[in-house]
Amino acid sequence: MIELKGVTRRFGDVVAVDNIDLTIETGEVCVLVGSSGCGKSTTLRMINRLLPRTSGEILVDGEDINKADPEALRLNMGYAIQSTGLFPHWTVARNIGVVPDLLKWPSRKRDERVNELLTLLGLDPATDAHKYPHQLSGGQAQRVGVARALAGDPNILLMDEPFGALDAITRENLQQEMLRIQRQLNKTTVFVTHDIDEALKLATRIAVMDQGRIIQHDTPEAILRRPASAFVENLIGKGDRGLKLLALRTVGDLMERYPQPRRPEPYSNGVNEADSLRVALSVMVWQNSAELPVFSEAGEEIGTVKREQLLQGGA
Repeated sequence: MIELKGVTRRFGDVVAVDNIDLTIETGEVCVLVGSSGCGKSTTLRMINRLLPRTSGEILVDGEDINKADPEALRLNMGYAIQSTGLFPHWTVARNIGVVPDLLKWPSRKRDERVNELLTLLGLDPATDAHKYPHQLSGGQAQRVGVARALAGDPNILLMDEPFGALDAITRENLQQEMLRIQRQLNKTTVFVTHDIDEALKLATRIAVMDQGRIIQHDTPEAILRRPASAFVENLIGKGDRGLKLLALRTVGDLMERYPQPRRPEPYSNGVNEADSLRVALSVMVWQNSAELPVFSEAGEEIGTVKREQLLQGGA
């Protein structure tokens, strides 16, 4: 879907991005991670031509983006940023509908899309569509920003630190929303963050950048198990690497399932099958238990997970 070949970007004498090669496959979530000033946001903005490249090639579906009409290119790339960029004098519905309007969608189709996205992102079309940005919480405004990026049903989604200004609880909730949306929509996504835990949680593949170069491009598990350099090793941390590995898999991946779901015991404490193995281990330590019941989304008891399994094969 997206290919960068020998791409460089200079600002005067400063090399912000230094001769990078990167391939992002269709439906993949590629997270660019690194410290401030490493070139990750510059790389993102070159993909939709908000910044021109100094040299190299950027291809989308095999076509050089410099040969495409810039407006058409950007309309096929949803773009979400940290500050949301919502128009303050427009309602939520109008902010989300701006790209469908530019694409000349019929008003009925646009309105249906707005309502669909509000619902998808946990907002109420009946009450939230007519609000203005100043009437929203930070988390709600960021959801609207993501909805606007998705409104024109783009093939590619570009996200530049979209949750960076949010509190920890809201940020985690929106990360979960992104995972759920990606399972449903399967968009090709390029996501910029400085937070390695966010990168590990969201990414199909991670590109670690430092001083304008890509130091390692691999799956989250491979980066945790086989960091390519001391820089990558320091970025991912050493003391809790095992816990980060546990966070990559869910309880449903490892649990022992019952032949038939069971009615849970009253006040039974356990974990959901969608919880990470890290969460399961934490609950076991807190409860001083070696085994936990596992529940489905519907609340049925569907199996068990054992601490021995987590320690021996969970990661």
